[in-house]
Amino acid sequence: MSDIAAAPDKPTIGEVRANNRFDADRLRAWLAPRIEGLTGPLEIAQFTRGASNPTFLITAGDRRLVLRKKPPGQLLASAHQVDREYRVMKALGETGFPVPHMRVLCDDESVIGQAFYVMDFKEGRIFRDARMPGLGRAERAALYDDLNATLARLHQVDWQAAGLADYGRPGNYFERQIGRWTKQYRGAETERIDDMERLIEALPTRIPTDDTTTIVHGDYRPENVMFHLSEPRVVAVLDWELSTLGHPLADLAYNCILYHSVSESWGSLIGVDLAAAGVPSESEYVAAYCARTGRAGVEDCVFKRNLDGIGNADAAFDNTGTRTLARTAREVLERGA
Repeated sequence: MSDIAAAPDKPTIGEVRANNRFDADRLRAWLAPRIEGLTGPLEIAQFTRGASNPTFLITAGDRRLVLRKKPPGQLLASAHQVDREYRVMKALGETGFPVPHMRVLCDDESVIGQAFYVMDFKEGRIFRDARMPGLGRAERAALYDDLNATLARLHQVDWQAAGLADYGRPGNYFERQIGRWTKQYRGAETERIDDMERLIEALPTRIPTDDTTTIVHGDYRPENVMFHLSEPRVVAVLDWELSTLGHPLADLAYNCILYHSVSESWGSLIGVDLAAAGVPSESEYVAAYCARTGRAGVEDCVFKRNLDGIGNADAAFDNTGTRTLARTAREVLERGA
């Protein structure tokens, strides 16, 4: 099976990579008594874009499912926890939040070699380019509005009532994150970067005064959201690998990196005529979120997740993108001062 080009309404799939192959008959034998109506042999293909946890399309007759598993090999204990992804999506689905329907979780590594879960396949559109090319202004505006509304809706879920009280550590989220990023940076530091030093000094003084705790997605952007095939509404939020309990402004800040990132793989919004394109400005996007969540505003413009290593730069002068990221984050920091 050759790779299929990724239009927004068509997944990019191909043959299962050699290091991720597993016994389809063994999988079917395990799934059959657990998923009603699963008949016939399984056809397995692999999604070829993104996702550090390998993801597969499972076809059985006219039934389509998605399997997501840990990668092969020795892994860090805290990495690739597919059980957490399954848990949070199952809990959110029971509240009516748009996620795929969870079918089954398997922690028995003897079945296919790694722990995995299975969920329903959903039809929809995924825009890997934040510019959403090929759409009209009104549709693009409506899609961005529902992207915003869905994030606000996530942050209003009662995580305790949803059974997620132990899904993370409530409180002091930004303090813990900044401390972790700084420690990681110091551990990998090879030269002095003045912009990074400025961030390390300033960020602890710019933490929000409120200590709100919500479910946070951790990687919220158009590429990780599926829209309806023909309507401007979110039908599924995907890729919950980085989710936890934390401060909701972390998700909002991460989402707003699109306005500052130079990464072509995301489709940077830098240089885009936002009004003509139907894309809200960053201030309009933040205001819409605040209106939906009852916030008076975002004090001190604390959009600083750029420190977490998001973005690209020319490998000829900045192989990791660190200088570019630090400069971008410092400029955003000073703009809000």
